[in-house]
Amino acid sequence: MTQRSAPDVGDLAPIRERIDAVDARLLELLAERADLVAAIADAKRASGLSTVDPERENLLLRKVLERGAGRFPREAIVAVFRAIMSASVSLQASVSVAYLGPAGTFSHLAARTLFGYAPRYLETVTIEGVFDAVRTGSASYGVVPFENSTEGSVAGVIEGLLVGGLFIRREVVLPIEHCLMGRATSLLEVERVYSHPQGLAQCREWLHRNVPRAQLVHTDSTAAAAREARRDTAGAAIGSTVAAELQGLDVLASRIQDHAGNETRFVMIGTERARPTGDDKTTIVFAIKDEESRGALRRILALIDEAGVNMTRIESRPRRGAAWRYLFVVDVEGHADDPPVAAAIARLEERCEGVTVLGSYPRYPR
Repeated sequence: MTQRSAPDVGDLAPIRERIDAVDARLLELLAERADLVAAIADAKRASGLSTVDPERENLLLRKVLERGAGRFPREAIVAVFRAIMSASVSLQASVSVAYLGPAGTFSHLAARTLFGYAPRYLETVTIEGVFDAVRTGSASYGVVPFENSTEGSVAGVIEGLLVGGLFIRREVVLPIEHCLMGRATSLLEVERVYSHPQGLAQCREWLHRNVPRAQLVHTDSTAAAAREARRDTAGAAIGSTVAAELQGLDVLASRIQDHAGNETRFVMIGTERARPTGDDKTTIVFAIKDEESRGALRRILALIDEAGVNMTRIESRPRRGAAWRYLFVVDVEGHADDPPVAAAIARLEERCEGVTVLGSYPRYPR
């Protein structure tokens, strides 16, 4: 078999010179873009408009994905333009973002995915803390986990939105790959497993098979679980590899989630409603007045269909203060300002109790 000889380093010099020239052009274009962003910021301030425009950012991402960049990977296009937009926002205003901390949680990763590295990030120890930070103005926006593909909605988020004053502005869907981390040298030494309840639930079968005698301990976040495992020589934690790196823990097992397609939908919350973009989603909550009567839910859902609106998700949740009564959470295609969706909401308000629009927001580009 004939072996290919290594290319002469001298042959690479012309190509590298061309790459250097392309990099120089990219820097010039970034400088030009920054000047344009500064001009837009001045115009917005003069008109009293918000300097942050999540809907515009979402539309821009869709456009660049549609155009593509030849061999340049699709995921990298998103990462590059998110970083550019994040830096552009920092030129216009000081933005702060609250998330369920500490650093290393999947919420932290979701916040970075949505906002990049320019904002000031504010860690909170609970999901309620994220809502409080945005309500009090300590943070411009918040990022919270909303729904997991295997375990359903995240407790506390719906209730936090129902308090009022905050709305879903954007969403992002992240693949969730859990690892087991700790200071033990083998799984046989693990006596306790720490994690957020969602993390434990998403790895339930794996834990039963591999560490059946271990005590499962709930923590406020997966990153907090990693901290506990660092202090406990017989303990381990479920979380991200980033959390393991931050705490200096060994990864005892990788990809331990029970389902390969495990994903979590995170939402950005803010005090203002999102504008229509033409490709939106709306989340609505309502309670049925006569839910014990036969076919009550079917009749209510028919109202949405009759308005010409497509429903993509429905979930029931216990109604606080009313034993064995339920709230229904639905996602529909379209914005609350779109005539069909507005008509569906009006019909629900005639027949249901507590109809609340949690937000209309751009659908996550996939």
